[in-house]
Amino acid sequence: MSKSSKIYFLKDYITNEGIEVGEYTYFYSFKNEQGLKEFQNRNVLYHFPKIYNDKLIIGKFCAIADDVKFLMNGSNHNMDGISTFPFAMFDEFGANHESLTKVNSKGDTTVGNDVWIGYGATIMPGIKIGNGAIIAAKSVVTKNVEPYSIVGGNPAKLIRMRFDKNKINELEDLKWWDESIESIGNMIDKLTK
Repeated sequence: MSKSSKIYFLKDYITNEGIEVGEYTYFYSFKNEQGLKEFQNRNVLYHFPKIYNDKLIIGKFCAIADDVKFLMNGSNHNMDGISTFPFAMFDEFGANHESLTKVNSKGDTTVGNDVWIGYGATIMPGIKIGNGAIIAAKSVVTKNVEPYSIVGGNPAKLIRMRFDKNKINELEDLKWWDESIESIGNMIDKLTK
């Protein structure tokens, strides 16, 4: 637990097998610990892993603000047919789930390591967010986000890169989040400058 009563490590509260969260990723909740207990149902929406075989994968050392929403593949509807109704979701119609997932699945939603997602951001299904990225508050992320970029808006667009290409390559090779806690402790001055 952190020094604040509103910040908790998220991994300890996840029981859904379709959600993977890395070490030291935290969630800031206005509902305190109750918000952590509700995260997988309140913040991860339309998630039917048994139908879509999709996962939400969040890396290590991420910071996720309150009211962030991850929309999963169950939020998609087929727009190519006459009806957008998801018939395959209901046994009454005799449609199979395979036809539904082929049309609608965009794959896993993946958040890299050391990503900061601002208050109220919405991440659409199948999005890949690179390491070290920053998502501005209230953004709607509809496209993949490059490592160490800052995006914002609706739809989210590139605001700027955090570092030049050489520095980004160096950071991607460094992979500091995979080091031991002791090593990271020794690198804090370097990591915060």
